[in-house]
Amino acid sequence: MCTQMKAAALMANIPEADIDPSGVFKYVLIRVHSKEEGGDSAIDIVRGYGWAEYHADIYEKVSAELEKDGHLDCECVGGGRIKHDPQAKKIHVYGYSMGFGRAHHAVSTEKLKAQYPDYEVTWDNEGY
Repeated sequence: MCTQMKAAALMANIPEADIDPSGVFKYVLIRVHSKEEGGDSAIDIVRGYGWAEYHADIYEKVSAELEKDGHLDCECVGGGRIKHDPQAKKIHVYGYSMGFGRAHHAVSTEKLKAQYPDYEVTWDNEGY
């Protein structure tokens, strides 16, 4: 398999959203793209976890995993917070990252809506 196809296949199998099952936690929006010559495809993915003390903790863990084979490259395009209430079937995206800036929350909510189609997913720029 040529390397461009390898990168495209890898990106096709990356879940666009992966967050903790409940709670309030930090999240990052990561742009993943092919590292190969001529590879111009990219996807944005949402990752949010309660174990992270800093937004960078999430980015470093996720990017190291995705970049380990040398086919993909990652960049953090911003961060914020997520409030996930599974009982009410609601997800709210807000705030910003001191280190990475504010993520494009509209993009993040679209990724989350696709992952949680029966949820009410909202966003605003208020809060930290």
